[in-house]
Amino acid sequence: MSVKRPLVMNQPQIGQLVRELRLLVGLTQEQFAAHLGVTCGSINRWENGRSEPLPLAQQQIWQCIEQMGDRGEELLQKYLAN
Repeated sequence: MSVKRPLVMNQPQIGQLVRELRLLVGLTQEQFAAHLGVTCGSINRWENGRSEPLPLAQQQIWQCIEQMGDRGEELLQKYLAN
């Protein structure tokens, strides 16, 4: 898995991936936003399909997924296999 890998999926899938990742690591939207260095509103918009993460935020999301090891790989398989 590469940290700079772009999120190549449709908007609803990105939002679902972000939400599931956040819940797996046990963070609120506010906590996850602080972890990524974005606003809580950004997390909310991503999860609700109103916008998608910018490239820098995508890299940070990939880093979170990589740090999860096998759980992160399973999450990617779930969303990238579709």
